[in-house]
Amino acid sequence: MLPITTAKSISQQFIKAFFTVALVEEFSKYVIVRFYAQKNKEFNEPLDGIVYAITVSMGFAALENILYTFQYGFEVGVTRAFTAVPAHAIFCIIMGYFVGKAKFSNKSVKLNLLGLLFATLFHGFYIFFLFIYFIPGIYIGVFVSLLIVVILSKKAIYRHQNSTSFKV
Repeated sequence: MLPITTAKSISQQFIKAFFTVALVEEFSKYVIVRFYAQKNKEFNEPLDGIVYAITVSMGFAALENILYTFQYGFEVGVTRAFTAVPAHAIFCIIMGYFVGKAKFSNKSVKLNLLGLLFATLFHGFYIFFLFIYFIPGIYIGVFVSLLIVVILSKKAIYRHQNSTSFKV
């Protein structure tokens, strides 16, 4: 079983999910993508935002999963490898979509912050539903939130792929 917090109220769970976990984790990934990758000369098309964001995300998720495995055991590491690790990638696709658009826009601050906001929101909902495990059927919220972000991620990738000048 995954380690799950046991705060006393849903509002405490909400704050912990969105601010303590999602915002902190997404902001740490955002800083690297925004202030390192986005400034790189190799970042030369909007799709690169998604590529770099996923790369940063996978490094973060791998480290996080190793730490969880050491703390909670092999079973947790395997479970997270099929749940939390792909979820991190999906959240960063959304962030990367906006970071990619921002690089080539005169509204870069707004688009960069939208990427951080949406990644944090989707991550927050995912974690929030995991945290309130004590409500029957709540895991449906986890799957619905992931399904929504997967659909949006596919659209984001498709849009950037269609706008690239590097088509084969």
